[in-house]
Amino acid sequence: MRVTQNMMTNGILQHLSDGYGKIADLQNQLASGKKITRPSQDPVVATMGIAYRTDVSHVAQYQKNVTTAQKWLDSSDSALGQVNDVLQRVRELVTEASNDTYTADQRAAAGVEVDQLTRQLVTLGNTQIGGQYIFSGNDTATPLLSEDAGGTVTLTAKMTSPDVPIQVNDGVKISVNVDPGKVFTPSLFSDLNSLSTALKSSSSTSAGISGFLGTVDGHLDEVASAQADVGAKEDRVKMISNRLDSQKTMATNVMANNEDADYAQTIVDLNQQQNVYNAALSVGARIIQTSLVDFLK
Repeated sequence: MRVTQNMMTNGILQHLSDGYGKIADLQNQLASGKKITRPSQDPVVATMGIAYRTDVSHVAQYQKNVTTAQKWLDSSDSALGQVNDVLQRVRELVTEASNDTYTADQRAAAGVEVDQLTRQLVTLGNTQIGGQYIFSGNDTATPLLSEDAGGTVTLTAKMTSPDVPIQVNDGVKISVNVDPGKVFTPSLFSDLNSLSTALKSSSSTSAGISGFLGTVDGHLDEVASAQADVGAKEDRVKMISNRLDSQKTMATNVMANNEDADYAQTIVDLNQQQNVYNAALSVGARIIQTSLVDFLK
């Protein structure tokens, strides 16, 4: 095959264009910090990058769910702690009022304080976080408790389920709320109402009032059980959170190894490609300048 000057020129220009394109790709890698800027540059890296990015996004969403779960559990634990304080105060009042030295007026005053403590329990039972009632089961838009003018407390939330599950990992859901049926029970408010009535009655005896101690202790046990349940869930959520942190770190590292450019190697490759490009320019210039006239000189 006869090689013409035009063919040589076109070949040289094509090689120069390819070399310039490689230099441009390496410069783009340094500027962007990524191995590729277009999927067509390396379909395998691009495809794997999508998969790794999905994994990171997946873990990040679970981390958001875990944060929500922690807020619910922390709020529940705090509210239950206050419920315990309220009932402990009620127990103190019962203990004091069961003393024979207490007068009817003093017992009546204790009864008034029990009424106020009952209202505080209603407030705690209607605790909200982010506009959601955390003790109303899955009916989070409705307050759990209401109190009429006569002081009667009723449950207002219509729960089809007492649980509020949040998915915190693949196939893992945790109920982040406290079952209201274990703490804010109708019997709790009925017992407090009966205690208030007994304290305000002039015919009440020390023995009759002291009988409420066992009742209050029973409700305190229910609160303690709920607190233990919340504590166990908090521990589990914390372990899941730590696991998710590790997963995200690993997924991010894998994604970085797949996508991120090696700066040191890229600089070396760029310098090498620039040297090759300069050499090609020099050789091309010499070849293109050669003509029949040069040989006739």
